[in-house]
Amino acid sequence: MIRETDSIDMQATDRIMERSWAAWQDYRLRPLSERAGLMREIARGLDSLGDEIIRTAMRETNLPEARLKGERARTIFQLNNYADACERGDWMELRIDTPDDKRIPAKPDIRKMMVPLGPVLVYGASNFPFAYSTAGGDTACALAAGCTVVVKAHPAHPDTSDAVATCIRQALVACGLPEDIFIHVHAESLEDGRALVTHPRTRAVGFTGSHTAGRSIFDWANGRKDPIPVFAEMGSVNPVFLLPEKLSEDAQEIAKMYSGSITLGVGQFCTNPGLIFGVDSSALDHFIQHLSEWISKTPAGPMLHAGIARAYAAKMAAALDQSDVKLAATGLSGTEELHGTATIATVDGDTFLSNPLLHQEVFGPFSLVIRCRDAAQMLRIAVELEGQLTCTVMGTNDEIAHHPALMAAIADRCGRLVLNGVPTGVEVCLSMHHGGPYPSSTDARFSSVGADGIKRFARPLSYQQWPDELLPDALKNANPMGYLRVIDNEASTGPVTLLG
Repeated sequence: MIRETDSIDMQATDRIMERSWAAWQDYRLRPLSERAGLMREIARGLDSLGDEIIRTAMRETNLPEARLKGERARTIFQLNNYADACERGDWMELRIDTPDDKRIPAKPDIRKMMVPLGPVLVYGASNFPFAYSTAGGDTACALAAGCTVVVKAHPAHPDTSDAVATCIRQALVACGLPEDIFIHVHAESLEDGRALVTHPRTRAVGFTGSHTAGRSIFDWANGRKDPIPVFAEMGSVNPVFLLPEKLSEDAQEIAKMYSGSITLGVGQFCTNPGLIFGVDSSALDHFIQHLSEWISKTPAGPMLHAGIARAYAAKMAAALDQSDVKLAATGLSGTEELHGTATIATVDGDTFLSNPLLHQEVFGPFSLVIRCRDAAQMLRIAVELEGQLTCTVMGTNDEIAHHPALMAAIADRCGRLVLNGVPTGVEVCLSMHHGGPYPSSTDARFSSVGADGIKRFARPLSYQQWPDELLPDALKNANPMGYLRVIDNEASTGPVTLLG
């Protein structure tokens, strides 16, 4: 295994990707039941690692025990949930149109399904050492789709990543599958990442992290002779829109709710609410006052690593240094360099609109409250915002109904629209969409959470005029596995009936 202190030269990259490619020739043909079995075995192995893996992750990430135990449980759930979805086969989007020789011109027999892309490069994420890293959602989705996986471990938690990688390799042995279905590498340099992304055997990339890194990966992939898809989730400021009537009714409760969301996990979530918009009023004044009171009582907490702590301090200082930005409250100061202090600031709508820096993410427990002049300015801001993972509206039913243009503008900017809640907390389910318009992600059509994420690592393939015995089992007339298919525009789990 290549450690992070090593550099992946071209020969090493070739060996890695050729091994992954060779293993894919086998794995792509394995039945869905075997793919699902592998994922369930990985889940069992991850659970069996016990408290030792939690202690390792605590040491490397500064995350608390309860948070890491919850995240591991989520990762185990993801593996089992995606395994179930893999086996059901809905993600293959099976479509069958039967022939009609009497039609002029004759209608051919055409059948379509999703097939795996090939070796997938997955970048581990710093803020989720389990759920978005070595055995996280991208790896689980790729394995479900029938792709082999090369994981580039995140340098912030190498020992945690090693332990999980060992668990995956043991699962492969237990399932009697080729060991190179999963390959784990440590490499820290920019050029190492570029070599893996641009290698001709790499067929797709999954990434969760910063916009700078995600955009670089996207550009490398699109600069190839044969461009490949990059599914990068690159963060978000997750704007919150406070409508006046709701704010007048519940300013104190909303402030309490948002103080908790802003400071959750020391603000180190991609769904952290970084911008809060309200129409300038006494109700907004009360909200800011109550929010400031809650924030001022919040103790500083250790951030993931020194790089993130330094970036938080620098970006927050830059935001506070902007003209007309006013500091509203800070939390209790930390005693260590790694500590992040919760901070709230305010600015008027005109200044916000004219200053692009204030639109950017400050990754940590920081939020900027924008005083909009009126409802018209709030609408203008919503229209001009960049793409987001989430947007939240705090409003009464009547307010929602009476602001259709604002609701449409907000919905146009995000992948998940929250009503009267907080954006932090991402449920793993089919109806969850974790992605959004650029720059929150590189492809707003796909989610990185929920079993629909499997579709990212597959492509459609149509079979025309193939005899039944040569078709993949999923498209055969008898439907031996009982998959849900659309036959001549009607959903069915039954066999295909051919006329005459």
